[in-house]
Amino acid sequence: MWTGKHIRSPLVRSLYMSMVEGEAGAADPQEWYRVCPDLLGEPVRPLFVQSHLDSDTKAFLKRSQEKSSWLFTQLYHSLISSVLSPLVSRTSINGFLGRGSMFVFSANQFQQLLRIGTDWKAERLLDLGAGDGGVTEVMGVHFREVYATEVSPPMKWHLQRRNYTLLGIDEWQHTGFQYDVISCLNLLDRCDDPLLLLRDIRSSLIPKTGRLVLAAVLPFQPYIEVGGKWERPKEHLKIAGKTWEEQVTNLCSEVFQRVGFELEAVTRLPYLCEGDMYNDYYVLDDAVFVLKASEEDSPQGK
Repeated sequence: MWTGKHIRSPLVRSLYMSMVEGEAGAADPQEWYRVCPDLLGEPVRPLFVQSHLDSDTKAFLKRSQEKSSWLFTQLYHSLISSVLSPLVSRTSINGFLGRGSMFVFSANQFQQLLRIGTDWKAERLLDLGAGDGGVTEVMGVHFREVYATEVSPPMKWHLQRRNYTLLGIDEWQHTGFQYDVISCLNLLDRCDDPLLLLRDIRSSLIPKTGRLVLAAVLPFQPYIEVGGKWERPKEHLKIAGKTWEEQVTNLCSEVFQRVGFELEAVTRLPYLCEGDMYNDYYVLDDAVFVLKASEEDSPQGK
């Protein structure tokens, strides 16, 4: 019988093991949502929202598994990635290839967090670092105007195809109007000056009713991608705590309060990405917050 241990090529061995092992090594998806509320800080505990694996998430996982099995497509993607990776960012490579779509929350999970119904409408949404617009689409159905920022040229093309209004990364703060909701999804650990970003978001929200939907991968490990290389950001946020619950509590008390935000809701969700020939999908641990500007007149200084 042919076994993988006699295959010399790492690529072919990976393909073989992927075929024979299937889903044997996959973690229980229910663990992605598990939280111990008693470990959350007292101000955070009553605002925690329990999420669950739902039909939209299952559908994304199924599509990812199907795409991962397209052998020749995955071989082509692997070849192009290896050629382009020293020259351009991973995000741009994914945009060029039309792969690597992300899933942060379902429509129901978004509505549950914001405490809105399916028919709720507002004027303006701004999605910062929107990628290919897949997650923007989940939120965008609730808004008459949808704006987005993105630095990757191929991803900008995807956003334009969806008819979203693109704004420059130094433009969205100075449009002359404010937003009902700003989403900042898994961007805080990928920007050079996260506190300045949060202050700009706060001043760009409609007073009193404006909300920030922010997702952060935990454990928090900030770095930025420059020309295909990873570097430390100019301003490094240090988040205390070893567990998901401890880091969520620290973010709320030491970071969000510092820039003039208060917590309205928080949940634990998987941050999912379409896979490749090695894995059906990739998953990181997300905390998703709904924040509103505190009643104080101005944020605290650094």
